[in-house]
Amino acid sequence: MSGPLQGVKVLDLTTVVMGPYATQILADFGADVIKVEPPEGDVMRYAWPFRNPGMGTIYMGVNRNKRSVVLDLKKEPARDACLALASKADVLVYNIRPQAMARLKLSYEEVRKANPRIIYAGCFGYSQRGPYAAKAAYDDLIQGAAGLPYLLHRQGASEPRYAPMIVADRSVGQQVASAVGAALYYREKTGKGQRIDIPMFEHLLQIVLGDHLGGYGFEPQHGEPGYARILAPDRRPYQTSDGYVCALIYNDKQWKAFFGILGRPEMLSTPEFATQEARSKNYRSAYTMVAEELKKRTTAEWIEAFERADIPVQRMNSIEDILEDPHLAAIGYFSVREHPSEGKIRTLAVPSEWSESQPEYRRHAPRLGEHTREVLTEAGLSPDQIDNLLK
Repeated sequence: MSGPLQGVKVLDLTTVVMGPYATQILADFGADVIKVEPPEGDVMRYAWPFRNPGMGTIYMGVNRNKRSVVLDLKKEPARDACLALASKADVLVYNIRPQAMARLKLSYEEVRKANPRIIYAGCFGYSQRGPYAAKAAYDDLIQGAAGLPYLLHRQGASEPRYAPMIVADRSVGQQVASAVGAALYYREKTGKGQRIDIPMFEHLLQIVLGDHLGGYGFEPQHGEPGYARILAPDRRPYQTSDGYVCALIYNDKQWKAFFGILGRPEMLSTPEFATQEARSKNYRSAYTMVAEELKKRTTAEWIEAFERADIPVQRMNSIEDILEDPHLAAIGYFSVREHPSEGKIRTLAVPSEWSESQPEYRRHAPRLGEHTREVLTEAGLSPDQIDNLLK
């Protein structure tokens, strides 16, 4: 066992991506995470591709270092078993609506009776203080509510689109893990557990409006909403004569160097490029000009020129390119593990490095119910009780 959360027990009542990603972070950090699943299992088990049904790659990518228990929480004995687990847990994480937890008789008030010190963390669609409290939420819906498809269309997409990542679920999952860590620290100081709500909509707005509140950041409004640099249509990988390159020309030094590469140093004296403030008001035309210039040389030529001028630059990678990236190979970001039922699988490293208590891969992503008997025995249930539950 290793990691900074060694000794912390987490009861994981989550499915899909947001909650499992949050609890995997806690598991990677050393917590003993007990994943409670319905008899049919977490739905992400069945997302293609998989070698064997129930062990899809997305599921395995957010459920390592956990133990799996099957409990049908709609049945009273299973609910009692869940409360027995909660009574010995430090943290409970769930990602269904609080109204559904209440119907299962697993609300904070009921769980707190079994364990007053528990940290009860819920991640769901919307704050419970507003009219959207009971609305269902998924990543696509929250992206739409937070304006991401609108912003992509405004930037130049032919029509509104979702970001091609499960961006709300995964960003909120990180916030859940952060909140749980802070709550554990608070409990260490005060001895008090608490309920934490982490709503998706409000969290994603912190990210979107942090960039795009713009003139609405002042009262009364002073300027238009939106960060012009990010919304510029040519803020994208630049086409070269033989491919694409990613470059960021941002400060005075970098613009001066860029105009030097072009052999046009006088450009820095023109009104639209002379100062950071001027450029911030003219990003659209600035990026359009850069896009046209980069078409005139090869990707390799631009990378060599930009690196020599100390202008930030990087190749545009495909997923296949990433798997062959020399930097990632050097740090061991990918590793191949032997899974007891799935054979060789590729896993991703914990993306933080610790001088002490380094998190590590301890357990494979569990098969459905793999640890039911083991975990329920630890919770104090008798062999007969466990047999009856399994039946």
